[in-house]
Amino acid sequence: MSRPSNNPLGRPEPQPNDAEHPHTSVQRPTRPLGVFVIAAVLGLEALGLAAAGIGLTVGAFTQTPHSVASAVFLIVLVFALAVGLAAVAFNAFKGFRWTRSAAFVWQLLMVAIAMPALLSGATLTGLVLLIPALAAAYYLFTPKVVAFSLRAGGDHPVL
Repeated sequence: MSRPSNNPLGRPEPQPNDAEHPHTSVQRPTRPLGVFVIAAVLGLEALGLAAAGIGLTVGAFTQTPHSVASAVFLIVLVFALAVGLAAVAFNAFKGFRWTRSAAFVWQLLMVAIAMPALLSGATLTGLVLLIPALAAAYYLFTPKVVAFSLRAGGDHPVL
């Protein structure tokens, strides 16, 4: 016995099956330790940028800037970088694969900032910038993190 259809043309309604929706049977790997490390490093770097933005904003109001336009641009740029890096951290934790390239480029910039600090004698500052960047860059290429970050969009992983 067939059930009545609400379709005005009397056509049968399509039923989903596993052949049409292969992503329903795919199991996501568990979140590896490296994803936690990457998200934490990126999150802390985003917080550091936000703190720098707050410091620049306070400095713009308490000191006379050489150029108001440059000061405003720098403040907006630092806050925009902080928001962007926070978005990368959040989406890296969720497993989106596009975050790996953004995170890696940012870690390269951190290494480029840390090396002159180390070589100029600011050893503690250089190590604080260098060690988390190297840890995040290492974990970005581990097989478990790569497997976890195959998600491109939607609810299913993309190979």
